[in-house]
Amino acid sequence: MEHMDALESYSSEDNLSLSGSDFEFQPKPTKRKLISSQGTTSPKRVYQPVRSSNEPQTAGNTRGLRRRDVQTDGHATAGGLYEAVRSGRSALPTVIDDWLDEYSRDKEAGLLELINFVIQCSGCKGVVTKEMLNTMQNADIIGHLTKEFNEDSVSYPLVSVGSDWRRFREGLCEFLSLLVRSCRNSLLYDDYLFSSLIALLTGLADSQVRAFRHTSTLIAMRLMSAIVVVAAEVNAQALMTKRRCDMEKIKRAEQRAIRREEELENSLKEVSEHQEDLRSLMNGIFKGVFVHRYRDRVPDIRAICMEEMGVWFRENPACFLNDEHLKYVGWMLHDKQAPVRLKCVLTLQKLYAEKDFIGRLELFTSRFKERIVCMILDKDSDVAVETVKLLLLIQQNTDDGLSEEECVGVYPLVFATHRGLACAAGHFLYHMLCSVLDEESGNRSNSFLVLLARFFIDSKYHEHAAYLVDSLWDVAGAELKNWEVMTSLLLQEGGVEEGMESALIDIMVCAMRQAAEATPPMTRSQKKNLTMREKKLQAQEMRRITNHFIPVLPQLLAKFSADVGKVSCLLRAPLYFHLDAYGSSSRLEKCLDLLLSQVCDIVLKHSEECVLEASVRVLCSLCCDSYTFSGRAERAISQLLDSTVEKCTTNLTTILQDSADEDDYYRAASSLNILAVFSSASDMTGRNLFEFCSQLMKFEIESGELDKKLMVPALKCAVFHLFWKGTKITQQHQTDKAELKRLLNSLHSFCIVCQSCLSVGQNDIRNQAFVCLCDVLMVFGSLSEGEGSPLQCYSPDESLTAEMASFLIDYLFTDSDDELIDEMNISGLMQKRNQLAGYCKLIIYGVLELRAATDVLKYYNKYYREFGDIIKETLSKSKTISSVESARTVCLCLQQLFSGLDQDRRDEELTEIRFLAKKLAMNFSINQRLIRKPLLALHQDGIRFACKGLEQGNPMNLGFLTILCEFSFKLLQPERKQLLEYLRRVCADVVKSKFVRMYERSLTSGSRETPVAPSSPGTPERKRRRTQSQCLISSPENPAVTSQARRHDTDDEFTEGTFQVRTVTHSRPQSSPSAPSIQSHLSTLSLIDEDHSDDEPVIEDYDDDEDSETGIILPSTRDSGSYLEDLFE
Repeated sequence: MEHMDALESYSSEDNLSLSGSDFEFQPKPTKRKLISSQGTTSPKRVYQPVRSSNEPQTAGNTRGLRRRDVQTDGHATAGGLYEAVRSGRSALPTVIDDWLDEYSRDKEAGLLELINFVIQCSGCKGVVTKEMLNTMQNADIIGHLTKEFNEDSVSYPLVSVGSDWRRFREGLCEFLSLLVRSCRNSLLYDDYLFSSLIALLTGLADSQVRAFRHTSTLIAMRLMSAIVVVAAEVNAQALMTKRRCDMEKIKRAEQRAIRREEELENSLKEVSEHQEDLRSLMNGIFKGVFVHRYRDRVPDIRAICMEEMGVWFRENPACFLNDEHLKYVGWMLHDKQAPVRLKCVLTLQKLYAEKDFIGRLELFTSRFKERIVCMILDKDSDVAVETVKLLLLIQQNTDDGLSEEECVGVYPLVFATHRGLACAAGHFLYHMLCSVLDEESGNRSNSFLVLLARFFIDSKYHEHAAYLVDSLWDVAGAELKNWEVMTSLLLQEGGVEEGMESALIDIMVCAMRQAAEATPPMTRSQKKNLTMREKKLQAQEMRRITNHFIPVLPQLLAKFSADVGKVSCLLRAPLYFHLDAYGSSSRLEKCLDLLLSQVCDIVLKHSEECVLEASVRVLCSLCCDSYTFSGRAERAISQLLDSTVEKCTTNLTTILQDSADEDDYYRAASSLNILAVFSSASDMTGRNLFEFCSQLMKFEIESGELDKKLMVPALKCAVFHLFWKGTKITQQHQTDKAELKRLLNSLHSFCIVCQSCLSVGQNDIRNQAFVCLCDVLMVFGSLSEGEGSPLQCYSPDESLTAEMASFLIDYLFTDSDDELIDEMNISGLMQKRNQLAGYCKLIIYGVLELRAATDVLKYYNKYYREFGDIIKETLSKSKTISSVESARTVCLCLQQLFSGLDQDRRDEELTEIRFLAKKLAMNFSINQRLIRKPLLALHQDGIRFACKGLEQGNPMNLGFLTILCEFSFKLLQPERKQLLEYLRRVCADVVKSKFVRMYERSLTSGSRETPVAPSSPGTPERKRRRTQSQCLISSPENPAVTSQARRHDTDDEFTEGTFQVRTVTHSRPQSSPSAPSIQSHLSTLSLIDEDHSDDEPVIEDYDDDEDSETGIILPSTRDSGSYLEDLFE
């Protein structure tokens, strides 16, 4: 029942009653009554913005306080205290001692100085005088001070930036802690100083002025924390005194000291009174400030409350670490602002880290653990990181820990792109894996690696071992760099299960990369330079990797040479060696010969592209001229290529003679695959592969039976031959025109072959031909503007351009059933995106005419999800080439769509065209002056198209004017008039047509501005702006901004105290025959923004930002974090 009663305290956030708690507020009668006991109302709502005090009111050092405390006119200042805290150059203990000396001589003057110090810390220019202190209530004083704020600034010390204010908050908190510490034996219990100060802070914390609320809440919470520390000491002192008193009472009569017993009883009574005084002060702050401000509209204030409450929990757990107070932290875990949630999580971390507190947190854990688990997917990365750390503490220190289902939600975060979150999840995963291990087992590293490989297999991200390794690198680096254990597990029979060998090899190679490069994966890369120590450790690890793997790698390749996935992964290992070590000794040169032999055997054995690319990468890296053994590697590669070329030419000759069997085709395809991969990495033009490939492709096309295993590598060999030839020509001091002419002839014949392949039935051949065409045209195509390299002199003919456009329409922008299955795979979509980007680059760089973009723009709306970013970037780049031609291209695109309307589905398709036009119109700049000429050209072309056939009495294109209406809202008034005159001149015979009238309305709407309601001469400027904006938004033409304007006139749910909101009622202006112009719309938005910026600092609306949880971004399958930039690089 006790737990059930405690659980009910969590049920509702509105139940804030503290009756019956240890801190029920029972104030003692004092000279200055607390505001909370008076029941005074809050100050009136103030509309003046606040201003910080950038300069102290009085200058001088801290030793001159006594001369500045009370002036002759009765005004007290706190310049010395404020300047000492603001500058941070004075010794605060000395400043406090001087103030205490003055307070001991004149209590009222000392209190007045402290009060003015608080006011000055709030950024207020006002001063509390002795007369005000004696004759006015706190609410009246605060209302008077509110008028002293300067309207020109919205800043105050706590939120000011700059070197002068950098340490202000820290200095203020230190001052308050030292003040309470210095008063812990006397002034803390005098029923005057701190009671009066807390009464003022309670009133300021209830103010409508943010500066007052923020500053007073910080001061009150820091005072509370300092008092809690003193209360804990007093409680310990009372417990010890009571124990000594009890021990004295149980002594025999002859051993009992009467005087000693009386002294202990008097001391216990005094300590009990101190406890009561401290309890009264803490209760006053808790009920007067915390209970109201922990849900303030300002996130910083809520965060302060949560942070300081964590101090109370730790310093005095006996009084505060209970369900009655923990519920506030639990409630604020749902706060909409990330900084508040972060403070709550950090507070809970410090509680769960102490095992002595776990028993007091059982009910809280059962009630809020579900919410904490959900926060691992928080939108704010810092909150998610700290939440994962909190869950690890809960798992380690609580009896129940986390369930398996709750742990499963944390594991996938090791693959997150945010490195901090991934590392926190890696710590969690490491702890869970270690808890499974048998601690008495001597083979702990072996068991850990096997468990890690099993976890990697069970996860869904088998292509992202690098992310898993990086997540565990900080906590499990020793296990991941234990190369001896990893290779022994792979080499020994029965070391690991057969299914886990691939996972372990992938993890091992990724760990090698991490150790050798000392950088996280690409999307987690942090741009920072390595320190000298990190570079030294990196070099040491590379030496360890080199020394261990040079003799072991051939053994691994020999064992796994038949497995495609394993061998392609192992072939990445030499890239992380110090390769010059191969030439350091004869023993290592033998290892080099063995490696070269095995890699060449792998090349001949496999035909998979991934294995061939990995093998060629290793062989080419060994051929670097800086190595002493490079000649040996070159001889091995030359022998391999010679035998491969010989086999290829023999088999191709047999095929061209039409006397080949299946084995000849297979051997020719294998040889071409090898040569194609080598051609991409090294210059093979001397082997004259282009002629054989060209003959083979022409033979295949003429026969009509295309073999993709032959055609795809043949296309690759041919295109790389052209690129290497072009590279040689550009490297010459003087261009060889004869050589260039032969290259262009070869290019022309290659383009004809590729053009023939664009319409074949095999996807692989068709796609490879299109990619090759885009690449060669990008390198050799002539530019429309500017001078390119000598190679850029080839102009594609119209038939080739039309064939490429047809490829896009037929195979890229299609939902045909035969490709539906392929499109379910993300790689299929990425291939199409690459093809579209290649075509768009030809347009952007001027190889193709700008109007070729019409075939792409047509599908902007329909395929926006798949290709929207590429098409939008193409449209944006086309504007930099020619804004007028870009606009005409948009119009031409719409004209083509309109001309192709299906009469049976005319209305439906016309609606789709209008949606496309609306989307394209939004891509024009919001700066109307920059788009005047492009828009005018677009409308003129559209009108001419719509008027075609009118002379013959055929108005079939007039409906295009309805599409043209979507671009009218961006026109300026002069262009509107010009287009109206042009329209009435060319459409004089059909001026009464509904399409013409609709287009005329789109040109005339918004031509007149809505009149602004006059305001009274005495209305202040800011309120006059608000009145005008409300007049503007009250018109029926602008319903979209009404909610934004009304938002500032609604009471906030976190506002403490009541205040009246003045509402301005306006009569609805008479509607004009024309809608307001775009300038009227912009003026409306401008006025609303001004009103918001002026009023916000005084009475801020609660930020209703949906800063809630969303899914964590997992690593992309792409190699680049900014894929679109790579496409257009």
